Amino acid sequence: MRFVKTPLEGAFIVEMEPIEDERGFFARSFCVDEFKQLGLDSNIAQCNVSFNRKAGTLRGMHFQIEPHEEARLVRCTMGSIFDVIVDIRETSPTRYQWFGNELTSENRLGLFVPAGFAHGFQTLEGNCEVTYQMSASYHPASTRGLRWDDPKLGIRWPLVDRIISERDRGFALLSEVVE
Repeated sequence: MRFVKTPLEGAFIVEMEPIEDERGFFARSFCVDEFKQLGLDSNIAQCNVSFNRKAGTLRGMHFQIEPHEEARLVRCTMGSIFDVIVDIRETSPTRYQWFGNELTSENRLGLFVPAGFAHGFQTLEGNCEVTYQMSASYHPASTRGLRWDDPKLGIRWPLVDRIISERDRGFALLSEVVE
């Protein structure tokens, strides 16, 4: 695997290095030793799948608070998404900055999201499947979110037509919760 730094400290694009022949290819998408060598959270407590029927589906921006914060490794295994992370760590020099990258079944990229980040995505086509390897189990009482359209964040989502849950639409703006 190859780890490519993003502009946000501790977040990486994870590239598989396929070994190909006439049958297809074989590649590792996760290796605990390689993650540990970089000081990345390599614990996997839960694996999730999100299936999205329509283009423009927007999910996010989600995170869990301490002591249930989650690191995650995200991949799009069918279709294509615009995947977005926001650094929400209080002491980070990149706090409230975002990074977005296209993850597709064709490019087979993964995004490693450290604990202390919010995460979301928008589907770029119908019938998209997204897989997550999570470092912590889901804890409903610790679930929080940022508004997908918060002007303080300024995330540039690629598709104007959006399908968003009422819950995700209802998250507070940063100006309403941060002094």
